[in-house]
Amino acid sequence: MLTLTPGAAGLDDLEAVWREGRAVRLDPEARPGVEAAAARVAEAAAGGAAVYGVNTGFGKLATVRIAPVDTATLQRNLILSHCCGVGETLDVATTRLMMALKLLSLGRGASGVRWEVVAQIEAMLARGVVPVVPVQGSVGASGDLAPLAHMTAAMLGEGEALHGGERMPAASALAAAGLAPVALGPKEGLALINGTQFSTALALAGLFRGWRCAAASLVTACLSTDAIMGSDAPLHAGIHALRGHRGQIEVAAAMRALMAGSAIRDSHREGDARVQDPYCIRCQPQVAGAAVDLLRFAAATLVTEANAVTDNPLVVGAAILSGGNFHAEPVAFAADQIALALAEIGAIAQRRVALMVDPALNHDLPPFLTPAPGLNSGFMIAEVTTAALMSENKHLANPCSTDSTPTSANQEDHVSMAAHGARRLGRMADNLAVILGVEALCAAQGVEFRAPLRTSPRLSPVLAAIRGASPALGQDRLLAPDIAAAAALVRDGTLVRAAGIEEFRP
Repeated sequence: MLTLTPGAAGLDDLEAVWREGRAVRLDPEARPGVEAAAARVAEAAAGGAAVYGVNTGFGKLATVRIAPVDTATLQRNLILSHCCGVGETLDVATTRLMMALKLLSLGRGASGVRWEVVAQIEAMLARGVVPVVPVQGSVGASGDLAPLAHMTAAMLGEGEALHGGERMPAASALAAAGLAPVALGPKEGLALINGTQFSTALALAGLFRGWRCAAASLVTACLSTDAIMGSDAPLHAGIHALRGHRGQIEVAAAMRALMAGSAIRDSHREGDARVQDPYCIRCQPQVAGAAVDLLRFAAATLVTEANAVTDNPLVVGAAILSGGNFHAEPVAFAADQIALALAEIGAIAQRRVALMVDPALNHDLPPFLTPAPGLNSGFMIAEVTTAALMSENKHLANPCSTDSTPTSANQEDHVSMAAHGARRLGRMADNLAVILGVEALCAAQGVEFRAPLRTSPRLSPVLAAIRGASPALGQDRLLAPDIAAAAALVRDGTLVRAAGIEEFRP
């Protein structure tokens, strides 16, 4: 059981929820603040003053007053009417992370929900009740309304949920877990759906997957450098210290350590007619380092957002104030930044693949890395696949945050588009894992052509891991299974662990 402290959850906590499926509860010390805010909302609901979302309608209907007897019905109707999501179902890991983020937001004691609502989310996470949430329908303001409505509906016993690996009516899932539907009080429905947790969860998932790819790209780049008998001189610490960017300095240091002791590299320190390697080899620290810095900047934004209160209105002291924290512009910007980093890591890696298969550039390796070119095509079309995925990621990297359209009868007239900006990151990370997987296959093949010379002690276990998933390519064979296996080595962290750079963290 992972205990989260509202306002203080870290990136490692959030990744543990997403990657390990940890059960979550809020720090019990959050309870008094939560209950105090709920009492203030209950007082407002019973009073005569109009308070948005407590005793009024929503959005353009905010001028419609709701009688105290109807405030509970108002919240239930809000949830049911907003369950308008479409498309495929959000994956279980990201749905659970979204629920944990909602806990963190409610736990700050500004949303006005009762502790029973918090306990319902905690119990669903602990007992494996996962709402079925369609991924399309949010424009990223006023919050992720449709996706979060589907999450909330399951808490009420409406809609669908997963339990024990089966999809079923939410009421049945709750019953199977020994839980009862929760009945919403004043403002509670609005507090649950008016926030950025769907977009933030997707952006965090993209960050976690993207960071693993970024770390793996250091490993594949080093192996590719040995495959084409490239130089490690551009990794010299002095070069990178003079520029001063943290990511560049750290990438160069990691690559120096990975390549240290390579007999392949030592074999051509003298008498090599080549003066400089192409940019895809020589500038890996500059490109990957810039991507690392960008990912870290996005990570800082997302950690802040994960701990934020993003519904509306908010209980601030004795006041209940309307604002706009539901606008997901910070998440949209972070998602665009992650997308740029993923696209550029893939772009430079694809050029290394192209370099290794090209006999005019690969320093005496056979064409397309096959021992019998002509009769065999080797990695010819694997390289084309990486080009296709690289180009697809370039298109996907176009910004989403610069788009907006008015909604809700022009009341919500500027929106962030954070939801699909974050959602595309999963597809981009999948594409990047394939590009890096193919690079790993080509680099392993190239390094083995340099025998009896051997790569470095740190890269030798990487080579063994690749060969454990994909034998050396002699005669042509169906390569799709090898590509899938190599991409899995990137996604599951095998390459990073084999190289011993797990400490390379955001």
